[in-house]
Amino acid sequence: MQDTPLITDRTALLRNRARANLAQTGFLHDAAFEDIQDRLRMVNKSFTAPAIVTGFPEHWRVCVPGAKVVSDEDTLQLEQGAHDLIIHAMSLHWANDPVGQIIQCRRALKPDGLFMAVAFGGQTLNELRASLAQAEVEVTGGLSPRVVPMGEIRELGALLERAGLALPVADSLPLTATYETPWNLMKELRLMGETNALTGRQRTMTQRKLMIRAADIYVEEFMSFGRIPATFELIFLLGWAPSSDQPKPLRPGSATARLADVLGSSELKLPGD
Repeated sequence: MQDTPLITDRTALLRNRARANLAQTGFLHDAAFEDIQDRLRMVNKSFTAPAIVTGFPEHWRVCVPGAKVVSDEDTLQLEQGAHDLIIHAMSLHWANDPVGQIIQCRRALKPDGLFMAVAFGGQTLNELRASLAQAEVEVTGGLSPRVVPMGEIRELGALLERAGLALPVADSLPLTATYETPWNLMKELRLMGETNALTGRQRTMTQRKLMIRAADIYVEEFMSFGRIPATFELIFLLGWAPSSDQPKPLRPGSATARLADVLGSSELKLPGD
């Protein structure tokens, strides 16, 4: 069996996270944290054995009191069938095998246990991606991976079903932050621990003229009212470990009333019916 390709250089990722300062730049984690807590309040269920998977344990430890907190390693340190709630927090976009991470969480859930995840989605940093790509083509004539590839909402939502979770839900929260210059944005990304940790990244120092050109393109294409925008998309995933007492979809053809009768409308016959 072919091994899962290693998209992320784990050593580089941990080094980047060690340099992070979320006390100063944790506004995206704060937004995700508040949204997760709002969703938990809407779930009519109490949890007694929660767990949190994250690369930022100190920031997320207080999300659910008493939760077991584990690192987002390729193999999660979660016991099978031990938890009734698992939150995968702001780390799934760095996973070498995202569906594998969700499968491990599903196996660690008790029947009718809840899985929730929040991660960056595909619209994140689209302005920076475009500026870097154009600058690199102009300066070097080629492209190298500089920003981690992030899944679109449909792709990430489909992972829930592939992982065997029931009643899957996926939605997104787009956020826009503004900065004085692209250099301020890149400094903030370093303090977030979200700089380049891709296995295929260029290992030599990036040419200064490339970064200057990328910054110029960013300003030319996107600056408005003296500031540059940066898009961040938070994608939220929710699914339940299968249980015999969960609602089940009706079998096709089992309806006892016609939709036209329920709506009080006339049924239009198609040719050949």
